Amino acid sequence: MTKRPRIDEEPPRKRGFGALMIRDRLRDEILSLELRPGQLLDEMRLAERFSASRSPIREALVHLEAEGLVDTLPNKGTVVAGMNVEEFPQYIDALDLVQRAVTRLAAELRTDIALEKIRHEQERFRATVPAKDALGMIQTNMDFHLAVSEAARNPYLHDAYRRLLVGGRRMLRLYYRSYDDDLPTELPASHDRIIEAIERQDAGWAEQLAREHAEEVHSRFIHFMGQRRTREMSLA
Repeated sequence: MTKRPRIDEEPPRKRGFGALMIRDRLRDEILSLELRPGQLLDEMRLAERFSASRSPIREALVHLEAEGLVDTLPNKGTVVAGMNVEEFPQYIDALDLVQRAVTRLAAELRTDIALEKIRHEQERFRATVPAKDALGMIQTNMDFHLAVSEAARNPYLHDAYRRLLVGGRRMLRLYYRSYDDDLPTELPASHDRIIEAIERQDAGWAEQLAREHAEEVHSRFIHFMGQRRTREMSLA
């Protein structure tokens, strides 16, 4: 896994560079759940932490708010956006519908160039799995599915799918955590089967695989959230 440079290891090289590095670091900490939902992001403390003025801090927070990762609340400042786990079934319903649609269309409409991009993104995803790089898996998984969506050639579905994938990144973090970030081989293989269906232009099979993909995430997430870790613990 490639180590991200610390903020204080390199001076800003151009205007806005510091803000983007701060954004990336805070994004990683939010997605990894180091920064918890509802946690206050105090501009002054962040400026001290990153040895920066408050201007790049504000710019970084604006970027994160656009991604739905932070909220600005009246009289409270900026906080890490909440996670409404109760809405997860509705989220999966929406993801399932859009995912099936774009995957089916990708099988029907894909070009050879689009297929090669899908394969490329799958190899990037596969490379993150042995390293247990959860943040890398989140990003490359999203890139894989967006490459499938691009092959569908419907900008409205693509935009809706992007918003769903972006909005579900922290839930995906919990999904990977349910495996202790050590994904079984059948999970990357499920992407391979989707690629095969798209390559064959078998729209029905592609849609079926997309549905199974969403259902696996749903069932695993619900199982993980329902675990009781103290049931077998002895206090004697």
